[in-house]
Amino acid sequence: MFSNFIQNLLNTGGQAQAMQRYAQIANRVNNLTAAEEPQNPLDAIYPNNGKINSPSFEKVLQSTSKSNFGTLLLDPQLKKVNANIVTQSPQISLTNALQEAAALQANQQPATKSQILNVVSQISKKHGVDEKLVQALIKQESGFNPKAKSKAGAMGLMQLMPSTAKNLGVKDPYNTVQNVEGGVRYLKSMLDKYNGNVILALAAYNAGPGAVDKYDGVPPYKETQNYVRNILANYL
Repeated sequence: MFSNFIQNLLNTGGQAQAMQRYAQIANRVNNLTAAEEPQNPLDAIYPNNGKINSPSFEKVLQSTSKSNFGTLLLDPQLKKVNANIVTQSPQISLTNALQEAAALQANQQPATKSQILNVVSQISKKHGVDEKLVQALIKQESGFNPKAKSKAGAMGLMQLMPSTAKNLGVKDPYNTVQNVEGGVRYLKSMLDKYNGNVILALAAYNAGPGAVDKYDGVPPYKETQNYVRNILANYL
């Protein structure tokens, strides 16, 4: 049973030393054997904590089901599972936001500020305009009132004039989605015209690009100057 080395130790009375040496060798053999066996990745996550009779997590699952749940947990794509993890794309999020706002309009229900901000966020991203700037503009124009109308006839959240709304293809200026879509598109065109200069773009939104071009800057109109100043105060 024992090696010659250990047997010699036993014969010379070194039983304690021999048993200790045998235990060391046996432990080394066991470690080598365990290292050679393939390890289940789940056993690293759910170890048996040194309990000899404790089966691995995967074995427990396999013993209680016909499916290989251990493999399924590691790679759900290996099995056809009746479940999906849905990650919405920006376009899907925009579509959902627009549908929600359209449904509100169809039901004659006024959109809440939270819903308006959601629409503003999605449409601003769609056109590459800072949503904070659009929010500041809407606050100045209408105070987030979709039904706002000025004495001059400007309508809705972003106060579109009838001619501007028509040119932008806005059929219902009091529709939250249509109004914001048209207003953001117009603001984007002004930003592009003035090479991203926010001050000139805002001045043009209020007084028209003709006035900005005429004075080569913010027109000397008190209303326009206060308009630009107030929006920047809320934006910056």
